[in-house]
Amino acid sequence: MHICQILKTKSPNLISVTPDQTMEEVLRLFRANNIGFVVVSRSPGECLGTVSERDCCYAVAEYGTGAPTMRVADIMNRNVATCSTEDLLPYVMAIMTNWRTRHVLVMDGGAPAGVVSIGDVVKHRLEEALRNEQALHDYIAGTAYH
Repeated sequence: MHICQILKTKSPNLISVTPDQTMEEVLRLFRANNIGFVVVSRSPGECLGTVSERDCCYAVAEYGTGAPTMRVADIMNRNVATCSTEDLLPYVMAIMTNWRTRHVLVMDGGAPAGVVSIGDVVKHRLEEALRNEQALHDYIAGTAYH
């Protein structure tokens, strides 16, 4: 399955924050949108970095109670795991494994096109497994042929 097919099943809105916003604002955005990852940009189509729940946890561990008021620019991840819209799902799974990340930023040309999360991977692999199981059941039962 190509990543562009997964993006078609998701909301087309790519949520982003600016480098000048605070970690507290990011966390409120996470909660309001039930997400755990945002792109950091100053303008549409730009990616300066990303912020994940993990980045926020690391900031609290390192800076303590001052972390929530820190600017996104000071806690964001500038080394971002990316893939293309034309990459296949197993390739993105390998990226997640090698980078030890739960989110991969999908790029279309030089611009962010969406995000694939570990939840998306599990959902699509589960659907694939269920389809395969049903096909095997139909084959064994002799109902696969009409």
